[in-house]
Amino acid sequence: MTRFGFILTAIVGLASVIAPAPAAAQDAAGVTGAGEAIFSGGATLSGLSLSGLTLGQGVSLAQDGSAMGQFQAVLFGTSLLGAPQEVTVEGEVRNGFVGGVGSATFSGTATVDMGDGTLPLPGVPFTVTASTGSLGLILGATALPTASLSAGSITIE
Repeated sequence: MTRFGFILTAIVGLASVIAPAPAAAQDAAGVTGAGEAIFSGGATLSGLSLSGLTLGQGVSLAQDGSAMGQFQAVLFGTSLLGAPQEVTVEGEVRNGFVGGVGSATFSGTATVDMGDGTLPLPGVPFTVTASTGSLGLILGATALPTASLSAGSITIE
């Protein structure tokens, strides 16, 4: 199974768990999606030059600003020595809101595995701004350039 297929399967499974919301949460918004995206030039994280990512997300946003769900991304990069490197981000969403027509912002903490043999970093704050065609990601203090969706989809309802 391809990486994209795996992420899509995981998101469909997560969406089926989140879907039956209680009556009090019926006014909540949802952000779901799986896809691939490309960074504009100059995206870096801890010295790693990034070209793109795959993503999967299933998030329920309440009107009070609380949220629950998951965000997962694999960032594709090239190390300083020219070797391919993948950074895995697995996040637990805690807060979020719908920012306007077709966009939402959510945040929480993630475990980040730099893919270089070092131990994964738990508790890294992250913020995602998602729209139907793009994704902005802040990891810790690093704001990555907006990535444009090249395959898959993001739905905000």
